[in-house]
Amino acid sequence: MSLELAMITPHTPRICHRDRVPEFQKPMVEAMLKCADVIDEIRPDVVVIISCHWMSSFMHYVDITPRHKGILTAVECPDLISDVPYDHPGHPELGKRLVEAGKKEGLQVVAVDDPTYVWDYGTVVPLRYLLKRPTPVVALSVCWAASLEESMRWGEVMGDVFLESPERVVFLASGALAHNLGRGPDKWPNITEQALDREFCQYLVKGDKESAVSMLPSYVRAAGVESGGRHVAVLLGVLRKQFQGELHGYGPSSGSGNPVLTIRYRDAS
Repeated sequence: MSLELAMITPHTPRICHRDRVPEFQKPMVEAMLKCADVIDEIRPDVVVIISCHWMSSFMHYVDITPRHKGILTAVECPDLISDVPYDHPGHPELGKRLVEAGKKEGLQVVAVDDPTYVWDYGTVVPLRYLLKRPTPVVALSVCWAASLEESMRWGEVMGDVFLESPERVVFLASGALAHNLGRGPDKWPNITEQALDREFCQYLVKGDKESAVSMLPSYVRAAGVESGGRHVAVLLGVLRKQFQGELHGYGPSSGSGNPVLTIRYRDAS
């Protein structure tokens, strides 16, 4: 088996509860629901998700807990996300293989096996839309001590593991692109930031990894890409074969640009 699908997915707080989604974010949610149908057709054995809101200082953490169960009240926005239950099986076997591979490459990777650890909203929110059936999940942190190059290398290590994996894997990068935040939930990125988001997304749609990698450092600085672009760098590293993408939607949240974008490997034939 291998990596069946990779994706950049929104996690904006106001979409947590489907019955409370504001009008300006409903197209983004509808795009996520279409992607849920795609994932459901794939029937992955495991979903690996890296969240910009699991912010680790020095280590790349991998949550290998056998069962992820808890109640989330988001520290950043308890008025929007409060008492939200989640319950997903884990996949300790794949998680341990990722940790071992990372350590073998000299990366600072640490396994977390702790049923009391509470997930962040960047992990919880996308899974509420994208998983239509119980599916094992491995959650990853974004490491702030890691450069873009190190983040990409961590992704490459994981991508190599996926290529050798007996499981069908879906990889989710949960986060925005342009991320110069401002008050006003319906606020879009400025026109320059939106243009940069579109250009970067088009490289992914066309399968032009070289251009996406080349653009990323200056793009991060110009558009304030969320988590310094680390989640995107990991995603680019994960992609170990020729790919093509599809942009399903793009929406605003307090000045950030949020694509719903899927990526699949091209048929070798």
